[in-house]
Amino acid sequence: MNTQRYFIELSYDGTPYHGWQIQPNATTVQECLDKALSTYFRQPVSTLGCGRTDTGVHATQFYAHFDLSVPPDGESIEAKAKLPDPLCSVTGINALLPYQIAVKRVFKVDADAHARFDATERAYHYYLHFHKDPFKLNRSWLYKGELDIEAMNAAAELLLNYTDFSCFSKSNTQTFTNNCKITAAFFEEQESGLRFTVRADRFLRNMVRAIVGTLIQVGKNELNLAQFKQIIESKNRSNAGQSVPACGLYLVNVIYPFVK
Repeated sequence: MNTQRYFIELSYDGTPYHGWQIQPNATTVQECLDKALSTYFRQPVSTLGCGRTDTGVHATQFYAHFDLSVPPDGESIEAKAKLPDPLCSVTGINALLPYQIAVKRVFKVDADAHARFDATERAYHYYLHFHKDPFKLNRSWLYKGELDIEAMNAAAELLLNYTDFSCFSKSNTQTFTNNCKITAAFFEEQESGLRFTVRADRFLRNMVRAIVGTLIQVGKNELNLAQFKQIIESKNRSNAGQSVPACGLYLVNVIYPFVK
């Protein structure tokens, strides 16, 4: 039995889920997706995601890959399901998924294409708002207080000068290195609050939320730029600020050299 590898692009509201990755005794996005794909394609399907978002974190763009068994006579799974092209699978798969998870497209890739290791850049947004808004519940963090946005952006720019971000990483992770190359990090004022954008080749577990939490301390004038640099250079998580709530965090962009 031969196999064909596929990429699947999706988005999800992470509020009701315990993150992306399958866990025992907890509902996750990956679990729901694998069940839907297995039902739709009538064979066991296991996905591998481009990253691992935590409980309550959202994604407007997320990729995963999976393999389908193809009968040796050349009849494709799509043909057996009377679907001429994987793009036609989107409606059927979405019908099997909870409303909080939406598949955007499914497409063939080379057998060695990898959703996690082939990504060359990822981007996150973090949203804060300053006034109670029922339509932002679980979508943005309600922050009560004033912030020095200019100081926060000055500190965020310093991130581009470093590669070791151990101070912003959750401890006891299974990564071999805490090095990342951040190419952009800045706050923008919006009508109802703030949006933080950060781009890098890779991210560590809890990294963005820890960065934002530490930048908030700069915005509250609890840290100056020299102290912010000392925290990064210390490579010690206990020196950085608290992680901000998951509700404001979105994975928004994942770049591959072979995906348009």
